[in-house]
Amino acid sequence: MNLLGKILAVFSRKPRHIIKGMEGEELAKKHLKAKGFMILERNFRIRGGEADIIASTGERTVVVEVKTRTTERFGPPQAAVDRRKFRRLVLAGTVYCRMKNIPVSSLRIDVIAIQMKGKETTIRHFENIGQP
Repeated sequence: MNLLGKILAVFSRKPRHIIKGMEGEELAKKHLKAKGFMILERNFRIRGGEADIIASTGERTVVVEVKTRTTERFGPPQAAVDRRKFRRLVLAGTVYCRMKNIPVSSLRIDVIAIQMKGKETTIRHFENIGQP
């Protein structure tokens, strides 16, 4: 856990896995910005769906699910995006597009998998995932 995570853990009542998730989302946001994405929303929630990040790149609106892990005990982070989660991402993206008058056909679903092992962090960006 980095210094920010340790400070948040001390002064926050949030469980450690929530703090790790927040750290992962911040890393994902920086990763996307470095790749030229514009962040439109974070933690967009609707009934029946949610998106960690909604971003745009060119003509595409991208719903990004961020999965952060500190162990591979439960498999790689991206494996946590199952059929049910995929449907929730599509729902959130569709509602967002309709709310903002963006063509739903521009929607894309990405997963950013973050693996934290000690001081080493690996970020993998899976673009335009299909239904698992």
